[in-house]
Formats: sequence, structure tokens, C-alpha cells
Amino acid sequence: MDDEPLRIDKWLWAARFFKTRSLAAKAVEGGKVRLNGEGAKPSRALKPGDELAIRVGELEWVVEVKALSRSRGPAAQAALLYAEREDSRARREAVIAQRKTQPHPAAGVKGRPTKKDRRLIHRFTGD
Repeated sequence: MDDEPLRIDKWLWAARFFKTRSLAAKAVEGGKVRLNGEGAKPSRALKPGDELAIRVGELEWVVEVKALSRSRGPAAQAALLYAEREDSRARREAVIAQRKTQPHPAAGVKGRPTKKDRRLIHRFTGD
């Protein structure tokens, strides 16, 4: 960990918000990551004290950058790189709890498609 400015995409990868650096860069370019309330490019310099709003799917984190790291380490080490705001944590946990109460999207699907189901699929897809 050091305090020299670091690219946003590298930090997001090192802090384990994204599995690869290219996914982090695509998220930043796509507007899923905001730096201090503004849009940013993947190459934008990040420094301790900056605030990031990170959106992944339906989950959103609002974190303050505590430290910088150029390498991706274990999850326990990555958690030391940022501090999540309490309201952000509460919203995220509420979304997760709501998702758990809903049935799984494939709960009504039972096994392989029947012949009738296959005809409907072919009619729908145009095959």
C-alpha cells in the first residue's frame, strides 16, 4: 500500500469490486462508477480521501478511499483499502434481504422442455 495516485480501474480491481481490470474499466466507462459525485475515466487518478459510488447490478456501494494498492491481495487486505458509508451498507443489505425473500427466477421450471415447449421456443426464436 502506498499513497501515490493510482488509476481508478486498478484500484477497483485491487479492492475486489471487479474480478478483472478490464471489467472495472468497462464499468467506469459505462458510468457505473462515480468519483466525488462526477463521472470519470478509467485512467483518472485516485487518492486517499476520494469518495466513490460503485454500482454493480442492483447493488451500490458508496465508499471512501482509505489507502491505495497496486496489487490485488486477499479479501481481508482489500477491505482495508476503503470504508463504506453506513447508509450505503444499510441500503445494500436491504436489497439483498429483499432478493432473498423472492422466489428464485427458475423456481417454476421443471426439468427439460416438453415437445410443446420446444415448439413455442422455436416459434419465438424463429428457428
